[in-house]
Amino acid sequence: MVVLDKDFKIHFLKYGFRQKSFNDFFQYLKYFSFPVILIIDFFIHLELFIYMYLSLVLIISLRFPFSSDAVMSQIIEHIVLFKVKDNVDSDKIEAMANDLKNLGTIDQTLYLSAGPIHRLISPLGFTHVLHSRYKSKEDLNAYVAHPVHLRAVEEWMPIWEDVMAFDYIADIVPGSLTPPPRSVGKITLLKVKENLSDEAKTEIMEVIKEKSAGADQITVGLGQTFSPVNAKGFSIASVAYLKGLGETEALQDLVKEKVGDYVDGIIVVEFVVPLSS
Repeated sequence: MVVLDKDFKIHFLKYGFRQKSFNDFFQYLKYFSFPVILIIDFFIHLELFIYMYLSLVLIISLRFPFSSDAVMSQIIEHIVLFKVKDNVDSDKIEAMANDLKNLGTIDQTLYLSAGPIHRLISPLGFTHVLHSRYKSKEDLNAYVAHPVHLRAVEEWMPIWEDVMAFDYIADIVPGSLTPPPRSVGKITLLKVKENLSDEAKTEIMEVIKEKSAGADQITVGLGQTFSPVNAKGFSIASVAYLKGLGETEALQDLVKEKVGDYVDGIIVVEFVVPLSS
């Protein structure tokens, strides 16, 4: 039986185990039986284990930062095609392209690339492309309404002969939202016949993905009315990123061969992701 002296009882009721040092604490262990000491020892080691575990978690989190991509449920693909007027000075065109790249600094933008088109299949004659990504329609709207974006549109609109925009909710979230620099982006836009069934639209999207199976990443989707700029009747799009220039003409031929009866028009754009994208 453990017998406690009067002084210890008074001290314990007043202060518990709050001692000035561990030496003071262990002076009172003589009042406890051996099993009680084992229990105290267990909790001391448990506290040490928890401390070591939390320290390890902190080190790992600093070494390998958590990526929001892994838990993102959707992304919005935003595509803009520009046709610069023929009489515009090359220095001014370069300044425009650099300014468009700076739109990637707007907070809501997950990724943005802008630059000249390397290869184009379209009678519309576009010269430049912008592709960016957002978590939601609300983030895209915030980007469109941002003063930096509004200033850029106002400044460069006079040198654009034509502008076309297309937005869609991607069918998947790519493993990486930022393609490697110098990779090749391929954007495909399709205008389908009126009153086309959802099943036929799904078939078209599968054909696009079939031809782009070797891409590092690809998303497809049906057009949404997120942007105020006219999509010119195009309603299906895909964005793919590849290691090198793809077979643009082959994609066009495959679409015509397999789903040509559903399609009224196609635009294929290829561009190189800038080093400073």
